[in-house]
Amino acid sequence: MKRSILTILLFLAATSWINAQTSGTLTVTATTSSAGGNFAPKNIVAVWIENEQGNFVKTLLAYAQTRKTHLNTWEASTTAAGSPFNTVDAVTGATKTSHATRTCTWDGTDINGTLVPDGTYKVRMELTDKNSTGNYSTFTITKDTNPENQTPANVPSFSSISINWEPVLTNIGDNAFTESYKIQPNPTTGIISITGENIREIQISNISGALIYRSQSPSADISHQPDGVYLVKITTDKGTVIKKIFKNGL
Repeated sequence: MKRSILTILLFLAATSWINAQTSGTLTVTATTSSAGGNFAPKNIVAVWIENEQGNFVKTLLAYAQTRKTHLNTWEASTTAAGSPFNTVDAVTGATKTSHATRTCTWDGTDINGTLVPDGTYKVRMELTDKNSTGNYSTFTITKDTNPENQTPANVPSFSSISINWEPVLTNIGDNAFTESYKIQPNPTTGIISITGENIREIQISNISGALIYRSQSPSADISHQPDGVYLVKITTDKGTVIKKIFKNGL
């Protein structure tokens, strides 16, 4: 009896402070211009995301191949993360021979495909047209359940900038939809079954946000994982549902 009460208390305590992880799409658009280099109008450009502490999260766009080492700020950010010039899921291509409007998107995940916690993030842009550092700028956005639309002032090499965050709110605003998906048993010793209509995929993350399980099957076995709180992201034809489960192997 005491063990059951302790399990419930631990579950309630953990779920009260676990980081929210809102799905959505960030769209970044900017028109590029010269940095005053001797290779203009040829240019290389990168757009990427860092967290509030300045740690690399994901590259969104990188038009640079053999000359990418001259994007010094982007290089430093990705190298500090242990993955120099990482372009997982990014829009990529060779050196651009002219300037134009560039657009890229972010789905709120890191290079491992893990949905990152809600909070403050930095959109960073860098462009050079010379064999040295060019122009770079930083813009701050908030990733959470609220839409955010920014049109920052022009900065060197980037103009007509728009930064728009559109969250997916299906799992928050429609309680009936959320409650139509069940995870049993919960708490669990490791094996769970998910019921509900048109389930396309499930992802399970630990309390630190690391993805530990991904499948198109509506069931999972996390028996080998440590006891604790986990987030289950259920992707359906009508939207996304995020639920919490508690694993107790005793």
